Amino acid sequence: MKERYALHVQGIVQGVGFRPFVFNLAESLGLSGWVLNSAAGVFIEIQGEAAACAGFCRALQNQPPPLARIDQVTCQKKPLAEEEGFRILESAPGVRQTLVSADMAVCRDCLADLEDPQSRMYRYPFVNCTNCGPRFTIIGDIPYDRANTTMADFPMCPDCAGDFADPRNRRFHAQPIACPACGPRLSFVPAETGEAMPGDPLALATDWLRQGKIVAVKGLGGYHLACDPLNQEAVCRLRRRKNRYDKPLALMAAGLAAAEKICLLNQEEKELLLSRRRPIVLALRRPQGLPVAEAVAPGNRRLGVFLPYTPLHHLLLQSFDALVMTSGNLSDEPIACRDEDAFQRLSAIADGFLTHNRRIQRRCDDSVAVWAAGSARLLRRSRGYAPEPLPVAEQGDLLALGGQQSNTFCLLREGQGFLSQHIGDLDDEATYADYRRQIRDFCRLFEVKPRLLVYDKHPQYATARYAAESGLPLLAVQHHHAHMASVLAEYALQGPALALIFDGTGYGDDGALWGGEVLLGDRARYSRLAHLAYAPLPGGEMAIRQPWRMALSYLSAAVPAEELGSAAALCHWPRQWPLLLQAMKSGVNAPLSSGMGRLFDAAAALAGFSGDIRYQGQAAIYLEQLAWQDHSQGAYTLTRTAEGQIDWRPLFREMLRDKRQGVPPPVLAGRFHRGVADLAVKLAAFFAKETGVRQLVLSGGCWQNLWLLEQVWPRLQESGLAVYANAAVPVNDGGLALGQAAIGAAHLAQGKK
Repeated sequence: MKERYALHVQGIVQGVGFRPFVFNLAESLGLSGWVLNSAAGVFIEIQGEAAACAGFCRALQNQPPPLARIDQVTCQKKPLAEEEGFRILESAPGVRQTLVSADMAVCRDCLADLEDPQSRMYRYPFVNCTNCGPRFTIIGDIPYDRANTTMADFPMCPDCAGDFADPRNRRFHAQPIACPACGPRLSFVPAETGEAMPGDPLALATDWLRQGKIVAVKGLGGYHLACDPLNQEAVCRLRRRKNRYDKPLALMAAGLAAAEKICLLNQEEKELLLSRRRPIVLALRRPQGLPVAEAVAPGNRRLGVFLPYTPLHHLLLQSFDALVMTSGNLSDEPIACRDEDAFQRLSAIADGFLTHNRRIQRRCDDSVAVWAAGSARLLRRSRGYAPEPLPVAEQGDLLALGGQQSNTFCLLREGQGFLSQHIGDLDDEATYADYRRQIRDFCRLFEVKPRLLVYDKHPQYATARYAAESGLPLLAVQHHHAHMASVLAEYALQGPALALIFDGTGYGDDGALWGGEVLLGDRARYSRLAHLAYAPLPGGEMAIRQPWRMALSYLSAAVPAEELGSAAALCHWPRQWPLLLQAMKSGVNAPLSSGMGRLFDAAAALAGFSGDIRYQGQAAIYLEQLAWQDHSQGAYTLTRTAEGQIDWRPLFREMLRDKRQGVPPPVLAGRFHRGVADLAVKLAAFFAKETGVRQLVLSGGCWQNLWLLEQVWPRLQESGLAVYANAAVPVNDGGLALGQAAIGAAHLAQGKK
């Protein structure tokens, strides 16, 4: 008996081979009907035997294409129609509910074509199909049709048009389809001349890299700066020109075997590297491995390594085990993605440009992940992940602006949180201008008109400026509550939950700078149960850039005044420290902070870190690297007072005593870390007993410290607590916007009630 059904499929169902999948599935089951794309998703009508229709619906849900993600299928019975065969219809307009796929690494089938001399795609650096390739970085509008992408600049040749129109071909409706006859082309341009050189661009770039030169390489979401990682002088020259003197540089390895020459990889890290999302993975250096220059990641036991994700990368890496492949920008600026901008900004850094003539619609940095505490944890969520949405329990159209550092924003629509790609630090005006553009882009792409704007309470953040100028209803959210809510949203926890939020800076309800907090609450509300005792920041922002100032602040409260002179000599403080101390005690430019990050800064200064901070978290990373070298016992003391403050004075007295006795820096760092770990476990146990709440969340940038996380995690679980920490979104401020969105949605839901 024949039946007919109309189906509406929502999710990531465009640009992922969904229509040919539907076509071939229907044909295999002898069904007639049609399928079409629209801005509201994919619409299907099927007609045939009842058993075949049921089989179609099961396969649709359970066996979709690799890159598809089905969020909802609605099915309605329809009257039978007179028709023959199954057709793919032209795209139709509608309300924008379709999701946009992230960019995905080139698939095995396309790599086989790349390496096959008999294929017309042989060594073509832009080969792709419906299972791989650019999506988010080329799409200008939905539905995802070629005319709405940057591939509109390249009319298809007859061969590509034939593949594109054949539902049985894996390139059917692959919008970026191209070949050497009709698609984008490479060129190699020396920075000195600005004119493309004759010859094979890949061969020229390879030759320049072998000579120790720096080459800017145009990728999916922007330019990389590449050089030979075995050449110390080339890496140092790249650092000088890029103005990035200490922060680790990423390495792109030719393949998994090459990555294993560089790093010790467990099975989970290998799977992360090989995943179609291709994040940078922070993994342990291999002793006596490939002789990577020390300047790649000075003093760091881990290296950021990733694998080629475009055909161009695969072709370029055929001549190297690995290349430094770092963002194409000056430090703190947005990554260059427009060709004119890249040549203007990068010509003082790169000696030459390996570029091409396919436009990049929007910039998108590489994602960064680490395997820790039993899970893959994103430290930067960008290429390969954005803009795939994350579910948020409550609904409501709103925009969450994120934080000042490591910014992302989040657009909430019908319970789905569209977290942006990594934007960066909004201190830089060019980054802030890009931030504004990306917000406009997301609102247009997903057709959302926010009825609420959620932002951080800090009055000096750029997001506060954006909020004030928006003209929208506003909701200011406390920084650490947003961190807490980001974990609740990620794991669909309703609360109440306890939270240990450890970071550097967040504007507190009392006007002080918070950051070492024990909270209790849910998405709608929270209370502060305990916090690190306040300490002044001598010189304000300068105390964050110069850790010795924080050591002065903490020690001045921890030891008698007469001991500060000898401590200053022992720690090599600058001569002006007495004047700074006097100003601090007078309350001149000395805001109060309870930040755990500042505690780490001060301890790092006592353990030997000198000079200024050149990138966020540098002093804390230095201290963590020392702690991994320590195999002793003992922990410094942090105590909780009856008033709910955490007294750090015993810790600094003990640490200064050890330093005076000549205790090695790794032991100082180890005892400090064990003290903080003991504190976290004791706080969780105490407040779980006091409140009866067994859910505990960890968030804030200090939990990027793998020594701390991996020591604390099992101890918390052994105490019977259900422990959660960010994984799908960054634990740092890159996940803040998701928490803000969850709080805003809860606020809207309460308003409806």
